Amino acid sequence: MAAITSAAIAVVAVILGWITIEIACKPCLEQGRQAIDRNLNPDYDPDDDDIRAPLNNPTPASAPAAASDPSSAVKPV
Repeated sequence: MAAITSAAIAVVAVILGWITIEIACKPCLEQGRQAIDRNLNPDYDPDDDDIRAPLNNPTPASAPAAASDPSSAVKPV
């Protein structure tokens, strides 16, 4: 009976350890799984990715309009 109890405790400990790792490392694991899925996908073409898209300005059309609008200027108190 002690062997069964020890085995059950070991199995529960392994499961809880796995869940802990999944929760703690979720962002890294998701990125890795996405990369693996992308590499295993025969229809994926890396040339289709737009590598020339601006990284620091997600809405380039709205930025000049906001800068030229005098009503949006910061007024001193």
